[in-house]
Amino acid sequence: MPRKVTLADVAAAAGVSKMTASRAMRGAKDVSQKNLDKVRKAAQDIGYVGNHVAASLSNNRSDLIGVVVPSLSNIVFSEVMSGIERAIDGSGFQPVFGVTDYDTEKEYDIVRRMLSWRPAGLIVTGLDQSDATLRLLQEDSLPVVQIMDTDGTPIDVSVGFSQDNAAEEMAKALVAAGRRRIGYVGCNLDHDTRAARRRIRFSQTLETLGHPLAGEEIAEGMSSVAAGRWLTSALLERHPDMDCIYYSNDDMAAGGLFHCMAYNIKVPEKLMLAGFNGLDLLTSLPAPIATTRTPRDQIGRRAAEAILERLNRTERDGPTVIELAPEIRLP
Repeated sequence: MPRKVTLADVAAAAGVSKMTASRAMRGAKDVSQKNLDKVRKAAQDIGYVGNHVAASLSNNRSDLIGVVVPSLSNIVFSEVMSGIERAIDGSGFQPVFGVTDYDTEKEYDIVRRMLSWRPAGLIVTGLDQSDATLRLLQEDSLPVVQIMDTDGTPIDVSVGFSQDNAAEEMAKALVAAGRRRIGYVGCNLDHDTRAARRRIRFSQTLETLGHPLAGEEIAEGMSSVAAGRWLTSALLERHPDMDCIYYSNDDMAAGGLFHCMAYNIKVPEKLMLAGFNGLDLLTSLPAPIATTRTPRDQIGRRAAEAILERLNRTERDGPTVIELAPEIRLP
């Protein structure tokens, strides 16, 4: 059986001390680029893997940054994760991802397991964790960044935007554009609490502006293009005089457009459709859809940067909010 390659072997192959090799493998900033290159090349040449479990025991933390998101099928969170990965590239830290499927019990289990690996920090989605999950996050002094939402008080740091304000601004923009009979279409609002809050603020704002929500269709299950299409059909069957529909996201709005195309409903002239997130797919559609462009990549990048910055401090300084404004786009 071949002998396991050790850090001492890497140090010898690189011609540096074991301490320098150790610091280089962790990505420490005080290692010269020359030694860093030598150690990494030596590790690659001799097949060194390392023992991060042992390292986490000795340092009381690993080089892992946990990232908890509700979905991987939604490109929104893929772009957030891309921003995270780019921000920590070359830092010596490695992201590990957990997917909750908008399930609070599953989120608790994922956070608990991640904490057992002594991560350097955690990035979690939203400010609406269950009491049990909040206790886990509050009882540990590690950096915690809550993303996508700033409507509330974060445990440590929040990076994102106000979901309430985003919905309010869209309602005002649609009314300013001359729309009066405005409906709503959404899915999964029992679990997607941010979408649910947007619906409430959107409806409240329309009421304040003197144009109450004219009708709505809401379904259980995950949002999709197909769901957007059949819910739009159901809404227009009951309210054929609608001149605008606000959707829980862009996927649903795209489904609404496909229904309109099938029934020769002119978009946006007769019926304006408005989504949320500002996905790139909207630029490929045959008719323009209004949307709120959210800074997803920037949220991921700033969240990771906040983790790295917090690692230089031993204690939390108190709640910090990093607000990144979304952009409303009308046809």
